[in-house]
Amino acid sequence: MDDITDAEIEAAFARGQQTKKNEPVAVSARYNARRKHVIVELSNGCTFAFPAEMAQGLESASASDLAAVEVLGAGYGLHWEDLDVDLSVPGLIADLFGTKKYMAKLAGRSTSIAKAVAARTNGAKGGRPRKQTKILASA
Repeated sequence: MDDITDAEIEAAFARGQQTKKNEPVAVSARYNARRKHVIVELSNGCTFAFPAEMAQGLESASASDLAAVEVLGAGYGLHWEDLDVDLSVPGLIADLFGTKKYMAKLAGRSTSIAKAVAARTNGAKGGRPRKQTKILASA
């Protein structure tokens, strides 16, 4: 720590100030129980909302627990004390609602018109083909 100069500290501070100007951060957050969405007001004037059930740790939370959302630190995080859940605001904006494993599980549940059409087409053909087992010839 002694190796850090005042100039390096000033440069880091300047980078942080520039980042604050360019990256939106949360200035407030609330839960809309009627729509079941967490709504985040950003520093750039935009509003970001997402379904609470999409976020890891919030899937089965009660409306009263979801309403207790807090903005963390400089606006880079959302926190639910009773649920012990923290979410990154930049991550949420980037469509990341949990860990890599959680997101992979969530993606498997996704539905789309293309997925439904493919399933119907495959079903009309008799469904998923059976796996072929290899029979090894004995010598």
